[in-house]
Amino acid sequence: MKFCIFGAGGTGGTLAAYLALAGNDVTIVARGAHLAAIQAQGLTLQTNHRGTVQVAGIKACTAENYDDVPDVLFVCVKYYNIEDAIAFAKAKMTPQTLIVPVLNVFGTGGVMQAQLPELTCLDGCIYVMSEIKEPGVIYQSDEMLRVIYGYRPQQEEKLLETAQKLEKVLNEADIKGHFSDNIIRDALQKFAFVSPAAAAGAYLAVTSEKFQQPGEARDLFSGLIKEVESLGGAMGVTFKQDLTEVGLKIMDALKAGSTMSMQRDIQKGRQSEFAGLVDRVVSLGHEYGVAVPLYEKISQWGKEQHLV
Repeated sequence: MKFCIFGAGGTGGTLAAYLALAGNDVTIVARGAHLAAIQAQGLTLQTNHRGTVQVAGIKACTAENYDDVPDVLFVCVKYYNIEDAIAFAKAKMTPQTLIVPVLNVFGTGGVMQAQLPELTCLDGCIYVMSEIKEPGVIYQSDEMLRVIYGYRPQQEEKLLETAQKLEKVLNEADIKGHFSDNIIRDALQKFAFVSPAAAAGAYLAVTSEKFQQPGEARDLFSGLIKEVESLGGAMGVTFKQDLTEVGLKIMDALKAGSTMSMQRDIQKGRQSEFAGLVDRVVSLGHEYGVAVPLYEKISQWGKEQHLV
């Protein structure tokens, strides 16, 4: 398949590398020193499970210079850059392209679809632990790599053949792809891991090993998951698994020292997804009449820290 990857950070860079290594036509849309390095020497993927791989077949350009019609556009930016992705899709994509956002923030596909009525925007999510190590180099710290995507309830299933084929192509690229028949449930389940992990990690300033042992960090992480699960219940979502059990299992499998991207951004004084991963839960709690006291405490802390 032909792919466009909008955003070449840890998420987009990892997807691009795996897809290109499997023989797909991949173009990364990036900028700055990272783009320059990829254009000059290709993309380097460093992992603990398959070593270091030089991916030479990836094309890379700016948003302005992209001039192609991909089968699939993966949107892999941070939520605070979602308007850039919408503008890019509006200017460059056609109705023949399936758009799959895999951001951390729940409900991004619906946000994009509302502004792109002529295009087809699914909802999606990704499980991956990776980051830009240096320009042109992506470090994937954990073998976990899973992409889930699907149509929202009542969404017209345009480009269904592409959506069905995508699952096979992802799996052939060693990405655990799943074309979901209930993406609201599955995306909220993913959100119920990454949001609590990011919120608790940032608030306590700890890394994964603290969550892997009994104590304050593990209790806070579990409590935040339960609040998201309660929200899901109020939305009418029935989960197939105990989200706390699932979240703890994922956390316990992470390499020591692992952190979420929001926490890393906060530590480096950069713009973060705090509004989408923390404040959004507080807003949803008010909307659905669900108590989320732990999220409210961390949201208040974020305001005191002037986090954005």
